[in-house]
Amino acid sequence: MPKIISEKKSRVHQTIAKQGILFNKDFGQHILKNPLISRTMIEKAALRPTDAVLEIGPGTGNMTVLLLEKVKKVVACEIDPRLVAELQKRVLGTPHQQKLQIMVGDALKTELPFFDCCVANVPYQISSPLVFKLLLHRPFFRCAILMFQLEFGQRLIAQPGDELYCRLSINTQLLARVDMLMKVGKNNFRPPPKVESCVVRLEPRNPPPPINFTEWDGLTRICFVRKNKTLGALFKQTTVLSALEKNYRVHCSKNDIPWQADMDMKSKVDSILQSAGADQKRARTMDIDDFMQLLCAFNKEGIHFS
Repeated sequence: MPKIISEKKSRVHQTIAKQGILFNKDFGQHILKNPLISRTMIEKAALRPTDAVLEIGPGTGNMTVLLLEKVKKVVACEIDPRLVAELQKRVLGTPHQQKLQIMVGDALKTELPFFDCCVANVPYQISSPLVFKLLLHRPFFRCAILMFQLEFGQRLIAQPGDELYCRLSINTQLLARVDMLMKVGKNNFRPPPKVESCVVRLEPRNPPPPINFTEWDGLTRICFVRKNKTLGALFKQTTVLSALEKNYRVHCSKNDIPWQADMDMKSKVDSILQSAGADQKRARTMDIDDFMQLLCAFNKEGIHFS
């Protein structure tokens, strides 16, 4: 008697399967299916009944529905029109319908409205630019509870000397307090991603540090391009010296400072690094205060990074 091959059972959610929605990996669509994790994320946000909450990538609305039960308003930003339609159907005719505002489009290209908190399962490919878009958003929000790829979350909280410590770590920690709340296994998603995940809490520093973030980012970009090299070696590179000299010329022009034709930018930079005690330091071991002191030392001599 021939062997009967049993039909494989689909793990796709029945409702979604009936509607024929296939998740698009180009948009990073991995829907969080475990309601316990969604509820924990919402609990960690300490939401208030008067809050307006921003959700990036609501997907089929599993977390959105839970948020609508807790707050006054949810602004959901979704790029996929199919999932927008699904989300609209889910709240249609319910008391939550008036509390939900859907923004259709790319969250990175959309001007975000006012919100008190952000709770989201973030599409992993936009994690880094989205973090800084949120942290530079004004007016300030209270906190953000975000799902990221595990390694990305570990980079956010990394400290000087850690293997994963990088420009992302120090730039984020300059603007916010960062905490890892929990790790999340890949089987909690549909379809499962190839990587493990985690939930991170960001609390913007309000007021922010009194520093020009564009200049700060320019300095750290140079220092972390080879984080194990000494700063003395990094600042000897021709491309770096050329960019700094161009910026210095602009500074002199704006402030009516005579340009010295025989000025040696390499010697000037070496002098600044040595006076700041930073020529033998390496970016991987430097903290926020170290970089602030170095930036002030450069700016004091008219050298800028923007």
